[in-house]
Amino acid sequence: MQLFKNIQHSIHHYSDRNAFFINGVFYKYIDFAKSIAAIRLAIEQSTSETDKIIGVITNDDLETYASIFALWFLGKAYVPINPDNPIDRNKNIIQQAGIHTILDSSAIPSITDIHLIETARLPETAINLTPNLISDEALVYLLFTSGTTGQPKGVPITRSNLTAFVTAFESIGINVHESDRCLQMFELTFDLSVFSYLIPLLKGACVYTIPKDKIKYSYIFELMEEQQLTVSLMVPSMLHYLRNYFNEINLPLMKYSMFCGEALPLDITKEWSHCLPNAAIYNVYGPTEDTIFCTQYAYDKNGENKTHHGVLSIGEAMEGTITIIIDEDINPLPVGEIGQLCLGGTQLTPGYWKNEEKNKEAFFYLQYNGLLQRFYKTGDLCKCDEKGDILYLGRIDFQTKIQGFRVELSEIEFHAKTFLGKRNVVAIAFPDLVGNTELGLVIESDEFDHSPLIDYLKSKMPIYMIPKLIVFSKDFPLNTNGKTDRKKLGLLFKDNLTEKVY
Repeated sequence: MQLFKNIQHSIHHYSDRNAFFINGVFYKYIDFAKSIAAIRLAIEQSTSETDKIIGVITNDDLETYASIFALWFLGKAYVPINPDNPIDRNKNIIQQAGIHTILDSSAIPSITDIHLIETARLPETAINLTPNLISDEALVYLLFTSGTTGQPKGVPITRSNLTAFVTAFESIGINVHESDRCLQMFELTFDLSVFSYLIPLLKGACVYTIPKDKIKYSYIFELMEEQQLTVSLMVPSMLHYLRNYFNEINLPLMKYSMFCGEALPLDITKEWSHCLPNAAIYNVYGPTEDTIFCTQYAYDKNGENKTHHGVLSIGEAMEGTITIIIDEDINPLPVGEIGQLCLGGTQLTPGYWKNEEKNKEAFFYLQYNGLLQRFYKTGDLCKCDEKGDILYLGRIDFQTKIQGFRVELSEIEFHAKTFLGKRNVVAIAFPDLVGNTELGLVIESDEFDHSPLIDYLKSKMPIYMIPKLIVFSKDFPLNTNGKTDRKKLGLLFKDNLTEKVY
């Protein structure tokens, strides 16, 4: 409850300061408060007390963000619905979540066969930001992520989960103030967006968003320089797109630069650090199931950094999070042993939405420090060192077997990147024409003679780890979360199965 009172206090206290910069326009906290109040009243007047989960169309405007906070003050949860996603996927989400009402600021609503509150057309009303008295176990949001069956799976996060995250984040020592200018680069269906708007708004800072019709990386480049941003959280893929501009980027006012969502390479982190000479750089980690992120590692500009195959450590657990590494039989492994990272503690979701079968697969109980604790299997392959820092080795499903040998795709990527310098690469396991598993490598580049690369890889790895096929892509595709889309890259091998590099 205290978290939402703190949000209320911040909005009132900083009423004359800028809260958002959206598509070239500044909006003050008082504008935000007015929008929240109008939407809140519309929800109260047209929905029932039992209507606890409301859909929000994810537009890039003030009303969309105000819709989230209006729901939170009422004690309701939001489900973000991307209007650019296939209509069948959105209908599936609406059905699974049991949504009866949708908040939409669009000029032309994309979903009309459901109770709709058009949030951009509401009359002004008296400001009311007082949070309703609601149980800490009530939901704040329900996000749907990709499922292995092709059906999106829902991840509910409670008020206590979100409070635990904010408490843990504040204990790291990253101090956001009212004078800060903070990047929000994420689509609202991606949980990293919650950090990018919530933490700044709690502190009276200004949130700078990315319009949907802009090229994301080039807009970020311009935004960082023109508006002199001071705090950013990005996926590492953005650095690969910005790398060509590193010589032009100079951000002396940047205080904190954080990365999450993908493996963060040490080499590009070092180059990026020269662009922001006064910033602290953090690699943070966490799945949607554990509320935004739950581990952190501070990059050392002047000393040694912990890495595995050139990938920066994801660090140690934040306050309230428990981390263990297990073998295939769910036995905790000692320091230095490789296994699956599992998470427990106060940020952990209650479980997948109405999916007991998936819950049985992903969650388990284990005696830990004398208590029976609930854990989540992340699917990430890791090991832990003596000081508690976790080294990320890749996804368990990024492991494959070639001729009976277990192969980490990240190891192939590490050696290829070492030889190729600044070029981005992704290793892929794919089936050949007779169904055997082969290894391929996608290089983000125009085509070139790759025989020297193969010779180099042969000098570093066993022959069964050498890619049988190399393809080139001028630009790596990104998914809606801004991450490299490995599935689309894997499709490149279907048209080239007859070609071999040696």
